Order: sequence, then C-alpha cells, then structure tokens
Amino acid sequence: MNNNLFSALPNDKSKEHIEDLITSKNVRIERIVSYGQTSDDAFWYDQEEHEWVMVLSGSGTVEFSNGQKYTLEQGDFLTIPAHTQHRVSHTSTEQATIWLAVFYND
Repeated sequence: MNNNLFSALPNDKSKEHIEDLITSKNVRIERIVSYGQTSDDAFWYDQEEHEWVMVLSGSGTVEFSNGQKYTLEQGDFLTIPAHTQHRVSHTSTEQATIWLAVFYND
C-alpha cells in the first residue's frame, strides 16, 4: 500500500478487502474496502478489543444485537466497546465503502 487511503483500491468487487496499516501489541489500524458486502444474518462480531471506525467514502450501517442501528456516511465515526455484539447490515454498492478501523485495548 502506498500512503494514500484512496489509492490502489482493489479491483475485485466480489469480496471485502481488509488491509492492516499498523499493528502493535495494543493497537491495529485497518483499511477496509467494501463493495456492498455485509455480515451474515446469523453472525455477530464479539471482539476482545474496542473498535473506533470511520467511513471515508460510501456508506455503511452498523447494527447492534440490542436493535440499535447507525448508518455512517462520509466522515461519520463510531466507537464500539469490546464485547459489544455488532454486524454490518449495509454497505453502498454505487461506490466503494472505505472504512478506517482502529482496534485498541485499554
């Protein structure tokens, strides 16, 4: 990857692409590129670390197991505490949804 989050986007639109930008003992930063991909209906993320996620382009909806939903547009961000069950229920198909995700521990 070069030093621009909008460059070198994957051409394969049949799957979501996750790329580690920085990894260390206490933090991991990823660029995620979605082309309409969502989580399976029966699947919930339940992560050991906290997640801060921002939509850089496109849009995506994060749904929580308690029924709350947040649709994120360009520039919107959300903090997801560790062990909070969530999934992605929508990403835009008209353009790539580019996420910047930061996973961290206390």
